[in-house]
Amino acid sequence: MADHLYGFDTLCLHAGHIPDAATGARALPIYQTTSFVFDSADHAASLFNLQTFGNVYSRISNPTVAALEERVAALEGGRAGLAAATGMAAQMTALLTLCRAGDHLVASRTLYGGTYSQFAVTFAQFGIDVTFVDPDDPENFRRARKGNTKALYAETIGNPQLNIADLDALATIAHDAGIPLVIDNTLASPYLCRPIEHGADIVVHSLTKYLGGHGTTMGGILVESGKFPWDNGNFPQMTEPSRGYHGVRFYETFGDFGFTMKARMETMRTLGPTLSPLSAFLLLQGIETLHVRMPRHCESTLAIAQHLSEHPQIAWVNYPLLSGNRYEALARKYLPSGASGILTFGVKGGAEAGVRFIESVQMLSHLANVGDAKSLVIHPASTTHRQLSEDEQRAAGVLPEMIRLSVGLESLSDILWDLDQALNNSQ
Repeated sequence: MADHLYGFDTLCLHAGHIPDAATGARALPIYQTTSFVFDSADHAASLFNLQTFGNVYSRISNPTVAALEERVAALEGGRAGLAAATGMAAQMTALLTLCRAGDHLVASRTLYGGTYSQFAVTFAQFGIDVTFVDPDDPENFRRARKGNTKALYAETIGNPQLNIADLDALATIAHDAGIPLVIDNTLASPYLCRPIEHGADIVVHSLTKYLGGHGTTMGGILVESGKFPWDNGNFPQMTEPSRGYHGVRFYETFGDFGFTMKARMETMRTLGPTLSPLSAFLLLQGIETLHVRMPRHCESTLAIAQHLSEHPQIAWVNYPLLSGNRYEALARKYLPSGASGILTFGVKGGAEAGVRFIESVQMLSHLANVGDAKSLVIHPASTTHRQLSEDEQRAAGVLPEMIRLSVGLESLSDILWDLDQALNNSQ
C-alpha cells in the first residue's frame, strides 16, 4: 500500500507504527531501555559510523520515540522529525543546529514569553544576536536581516496576542536571503495548519499542548521539510566535515533529512534534552484523537468569543475568526478549519477586576498551560510574561487586563456559566 495516500485522521492513528512483529501487540510498546545490544563488533561500528540505521542509546534514538517522530512528521507533511524533552528544548535544538556564536536571527516580537527570554537572554550568552520585529508587516523581517542572519522565526498563532503570521510572505523573504523559515506551530497544530505547505522549512511544536492534548506529558519536536538547499553557501556546517561527528558531511550524506541528522547526532547527542520513551507513548495516545478534539476546541471557542463580545462586563475580546478582527483575513487563509482553542479578553475594571475574575472561576482551572482537554485560564502579565518589562509586555501584545482562556472539551453551557458567574463577581 506504499502508493496509497492516507488521510490525516488515519495518520493520527497509524503513522510511524505497525503491529509489533515479535508479540503481535497492536498498541505501540514502550521500549523503556537505555541502550540496545549490538549483533557484532562490525554492527556496532557501522551504527556509530552512521552507515547503518538502528538504535544505540536512548539519548540519541529509541523505537517508541521514533514512532512519535515519524507520526508528527507525517502529520506536518515533513521529511523527518526529532523529539525533545519540551517545546523549549525542541526550538533550542533547532536553532543551535542552525546558529553559531556571531550569528543572527530575526524573530517576531509577539512570542511566548519563555521563547522571548530564551532568544533575548540565553542565546545572547551564546553569542547569538536576535532582532525582534513587529510581525504584522512581513517586510519588517526583510529590513531586519543582516549578512549573518541564519533564520526567520515566528509563530503560526502568536501566544498570547493571537496574531496570525503571513507564512507565504515570510517564506518568500527568508528564501530570497537563502535562509530557512522556522515556524512554531504549537497553537494551530497540524490539524489546522501545515506551515511546510506555505514554505516553512522547519516546524517546531510544544507537544505538551494540543498534540498531547491532556495536560499530562511534556515534550517538543522539530520537523524538517526536506526542501531547503543547505548547500547554498550559507550553512557550511551542513556541507563541511563535522568536528562533532568524525568528519561526516551531513547534507552530502543524508540529503533531505541532513538537518535532522545533524540536530540528532550533534546538538541532541551532546546537550541531551531527550524525550523519554514513556512520554513519547503518552503523547502518541493524545495524537490519536487530535482530529476529533480540534474541531470541538475551535467550535466552542468561537461560540465563547461571540458570547463574550456581547457581555456587559467585557471591555474587548480577541479571537482571530471574530468578525472584524484584524487577523480575520489571514486566519481564513491559513486556518480555514478553525483558529484554535485560545482566546483573550479584557475585563472592565482593568487588572484588579481581572484578578477578581481569576479568583472567582470554579470549573475553569487557573494554571500556566494551553491545549488541554480541560478549560484553563490565566493572567499572562503576572505569570507567563512576568519576566518581561511592562514595555516588553505591551510590545508582545500583553496588556495588564488581559485574560487568556484555553477552551477545553467540557459542555459549552458549563463553560459559559462559569465565565458569566466569575465576570459578575469581578465588578
